Amino acid sequence: MTTEDEVRLRPFAEDDLDVLDRFRTDPEVPGPFQWFGWADPEAWRRQWAEDRLLGGEQGKLLVVRGEERLGFVSWRRIDGGPVTHSFFWNIGIVLMPEARGRGAGAVAQRLLARYLFAHSPAARVEADTEVDNTAERRSLERAGFTQEGVLRRSFFRDGRWRDAVVYSILREELDGDSES
Repeated sequence: MTTEDEVRLRPFAEDDLDVLDRFRTDPEVPGPFQWFGWADPEAWRRQWAEDRLLGGEQGKLLVVRGEERLGFVSWRRIDGGPVTHSFFWNIGIVLMPEARGRGAGAVAQRLLARYLFAHSPAARVEADTEVDNTAERRSLERAGFTQEGVLRRSFFRDGRWRDAVVYSILREELDGDSES
């Protein structure tokens, strides 16, 4: 099992961008739950040139174990409404095929939630995944996220509408965490 001492998150360097390229150009790399068809292979490189993938509303960090590049985590800000001025984060993760099933995903998602709580006033971090993606559902639960519900027909992939399961973790649920 992977420990937090082994897995780290770090900003992308220019020579890491080939990791992102693989997710846009090879359908086997992201896997069946993350392949949504061909997309602009240069989009992430343009974003990197603009803000190094660390914008105020969204971002990406590389997931590493030592020098091994395992994949990446991402986040985007979701506004709670114009009157309340509140927001929360929605996160995602994609690991290289060879990095899956070894516990790195759960560790990386917990590290990302800890990072977002440490650097913003948000009280909630959420993630969603396809109902049939049992590996990701287990990973989120191991990371401390709680299942909240099902979003019926919330996204279109591979010729049909798919249901998603929403998970969240709240700031106070990480309070007992010695490193938060």
